[in-house]
Amino acid sequence: MKRFPYIRWTIIGLFVGAMVINYLTRSILGVAAPAIMTEQNISSEQYSWITGAFQIGIMFQPVAGYLLDLIGLKTGFSLFVIVWSLITMAHGLVTGWMGFAALRGALGVVEGSGQPAGMKVVAEWFPARERGVAGGIYQIGASFGAVLAPPLVAWAVLNHSWRAAFFVAGGLGLIWVIAWLFWYAPPGRHRALSKGEHDLIVSGQEASLAKQRKRPPIGELLRRRNLWAIAGARFLADPVWGMLSLWMPLYLVQVRNFDLAQIAMFAWLPFLAADLGCLFGPAVVAWLQRRGVNLIDARRGAFTLGAVLMMGMMFVGTVDSPVAAVALLSLGGFAHQTLSVTVITMSSDLFPQDQVATATGVSGTAANLGVLIFTLVLGSLVDEVGYQPFFILLGLLDLLGAALLWTLVRKPA
Repeated sequence: MKRFPYIRWTIIGLFVGAMVINYLTRSILGVAAPAIMTEQNISSEQYSWITGAFQIGIMFQPVAGYLLDLIGLKTGFSLFVIVWSLITMAHGLVTGWMGFAALRGALGVVEGSGQPAGMKVVAEWFPARERGVAGGIYQIGASFGAVLAPPLVAWAVLNHSWRAAFFVAGGLGLIWVIAWLFWYAPPGRHRALSKGEHDLIVSGQEASLAKQRKRPPIGELLRRRNLWAIAGARFLADPVWGMLSLWMPLYLVQVRNFDLAQIAMFAWLPFLAADLGCLFGPAVVAWLQRRGVNLIDARRGAFTLGAVLMMGMMFVGTVDSPVAAVALLSLGGFAHQTLSVTVITMSSDLFPQDQVATATGVSGTAANLGVLIFTLVLGSLVDEVGYQPFFILLGLLDLLGAALLWTLVRKPA
């Protein structure tokens, strides 16, 4: 096969497609929630249990990460995508809130493979100086999947029913697997990788992080304070994403009186802003490094900047204009991905390649535990106290996350 000079970028580009589909499949429910809840007579509290089931399932990320570290990305991730695609399509056949909850729990288990797989791709295929950009690029897939959900659901409802959106998203996943099986291989075995690019990747990686063992040493990993610092920061950060992807469409309908057409026009804007945040975070890190700041401190600085910007979320419920509310939600999406892509990428800076997917899975479990607690509390109280107390909370949590990273993370020797 002809050898190409930039195989690593085609690999991350292909993986972006998986993340688009991953977040599209999980975001459809939030956009379709007003229609589903009306048709199925589902209450806000029952909806919180449906969304909570997904968060419980996705907390099995360490298992997914361990399996990916154990059997490799090509086979392991292909199986995960096939299963999540079939479960997504099954959403179009279910009725009743308990049926939705069961499917969401199962979907969470397999979709939890996305972040560990992405970080393993970054760790294997990119030198240290490019990992932030590569991580930001694949995180764009997460935001872009959420961008696509509102127009897809609007098309489905207007032309068929909300069920059609799940069938389309599941079918896209099955198509993607074919491309992955054809093109993906580790750098040492990729048939189109040139020697020059292989040497660039290997020479740019920390020798201490490139070692490989037959099984990821879980006990050793769980004793590392760096893991719990990253996990704690993600636990505090991810409730914002839960608000945007699971509750924002309901907020816009219930409080701002948006209809389906307005949801399709405006609900994707916070996720477009999040795409920009995926690029802004790595850009801040690179800017700080050019001024002599070391890599770990640069990542902590970018996270802190995102946490400061997140304070704008405190004012979403206080502004009179729906346009201003959407603008502040968009600022929240931008700020979240600025700091989220930064803290997720830190796993590849602090853990060896044979541990990075497992470490990302453990921190992902913490992140989704934060979303689970947040969404259950919101679902039980929102009809009584409204959304504003939760917006205030979201504006402050990431400042605590920044404090954790500055006090607990230790730089590699």
